[in-house]
Amino acid sequence: MSVHGPRAPIHRRHEVLRRGFSDNEIRRRHRGQRWHRIRRGTYVKNAAFVDLDVIERHRLLIDAVLPDMADQTVLSHQSAALVYGCPLWQTPLDRVCVTRDRRHGGRIKPDVKMHCAPVDQVAIVDGYQLTTPARTVVDLARTLSRESAVVAGDALVGAFGIEGAELAMELERAKFRHGIAHAKRVLARLDGRSESVGESRSRLMLERLGLPQPRSQGNVFDPAGKFVGRVDFYYEKAAVLCEFDGRIKYGRLLQPGQTPGDAVYQEKIREDALRALGFQVIRWTWEDLTDPDPDLTPRLHAALSRARTPTQGRLDPACPRTPRPLTLRPL
Repeated sequence: MSVHGPRAPIHRRHEVLRRGFSDNEIRRRHRGQRWHRIRRGTYVKNAAFVDLDVIERHRLLIDAVLPDMADQTVLSHQSAALVYGCPLWQTPLDRVCVTRDRRHGGRIKPDVKMHCAPVDQVAIVDGYQLTTPARTVVDLARTLSRESAVVAGDALVGAFGIEGAELAMELERAKFRHGIAHAKRVLARLDGRSESVGESRSRLMLERLGLPQPRSQGNVFDPAGKFVGRVDFYYEKAAVLCEFDGRIKYGRLLQPGQTPGDAVYQEKIREDALRALGFQVIRWTWEDLTDPDPDLTPRLHAALSRARTPTQGRLDPACPRTPRPLTLRPL
């Protein structure tokens, strides 16, 4: 879960007019590409805007939109997930998603999607009012594609320690809303132990390939009890360890003064140590998540069906993450 830094200062028309600007000067700055228009009457310096990624641009849009909304407006759906620091995969961010606690009046504008539904509790993050993590998971499960919703749902469940009972309660509250059947299928596939977009997508890839679901996050120890390595997935009875080999992962593994090549070499040493203990190791890449290698399914089937002598190592489930603290209050 990432947290982005300060955003570029916003210039609002009524504020710059008070500082002595004219509408003609505002138009000249916009047409001259000195200012970028976020939405009507709201601008940011173009030099600052061009360096922002899609997440930071959405945060900027949130800051531009909220002052024009009623006080009881709550950020929801992907906008709430983004403020929570949740990774998003192929998720539309062209509109700010908000929810109002009323029965009717939902609408879609070029930069805002307003939902109307009961909201009795909100979370406060960075000064924003958000739907609670459990509510956000269910909202995304109803409205996003399965893969996008699982990626975000895994991250929120893991970060905030959301229990199944909380999700079931939010699902019941939303039972008459659009997408509820889809949401049930998504929630059945969530795993808060997942630690990356690639790991969440990996489980769905294995499902599409007709393979059994592995357990997520295991710690391997040698006979003396020394820690050998942590693995993304494992099939304990078959002594099969599976690794999602995302190249960005090696960047996360770098120690001070270490190069990506050093990290790859250390990863090979780790894998050799796992094999020496009697485990089978299967890897796949980002490309396999969309277009699996034809050999991947046969290799996994063969590994799972292969008779194995007892391994010399010990495989334990990794400890769950400590839930992030969160401030909740009634709306």
